[in-house]
Amino acid sequence: MQSAGDIPGSDGWLSDGERAHILQLRTSKRRNDWRLGRWTAKRLLVSFLAETGRQAALSAVEIRARPDGSPAAVLDGEPLPVSISLSHSHGVGLCAVCAPEAALGCDLELVEPRAPEFLEDYFTAEEKAFVQQRAPEERALFATLIWSGKESALKALREGLRRDTRSVEVLPGSSDGEGGWRPLAVRCHGSPQIFHGWWRPHPPHILTIISVTGYSTPKLQPKCMHG
Repeated sequence: MQSAGDIPGSDGWLSDGERAHILQLRTSKRRNDWRLGRWTAKRLLVSFLAETGRQAALSAVEIRARPDGSPAAVLDGEPLPVSISLSHSHGVGLCAVCAPEAALGCDLELVEPRAPEFLEDYFTAEEKAFVQQRAPEERALFATLIWSGKESALKALREGLRRDTRSVEVLPGSSDGEGGWRPLAVRCHGSPQIFHGWWRPHPPHILTIISVTGYSTPKLQPKCMHG
């Protein structure tokens, strides 16, 4: 995780192509969100590469969009053998990375109340019932968790919000794992496929990470653990 305040004022960490692209973004919000996503992803990928003994400059790493809109990591013009996913919310960015064989989705959401109409439009009957069964002070957390889990799953499917959010159903787990992570599963309606992943609060946000393959507890970089 990274925040907007972590990003340098200059764009020397961007590649030539990225500097050209950012000039095409018309609003300051789009430029700021785009820079935050790229900064977060590049920081993670450079750290990930260093763990495997490969050194890389931030400007040599690029995040490119596939035809379906999902992100792909590139180093010096060559695809990196990894899966990545990006998210940002209210000036905070999140990136997850794993081995290339796994479809991966991550999401970061600000915990806030969701109107009944929101749940009616985007949640399944079982998800709505799950939220209503929580104590009143917990409903914002669990409604946000379910929405975040959907976002992560739809990213892993590489369909995003083009797909009906009610076609995936989030099954939150309550048992604690390492580092405060709790298990999470997402069932795809009309398919035997179930995605497995993890969720955890990171006030004032909530984090979810989903993959097809299923992985052990995510490893957070120290930035996330210490704010």
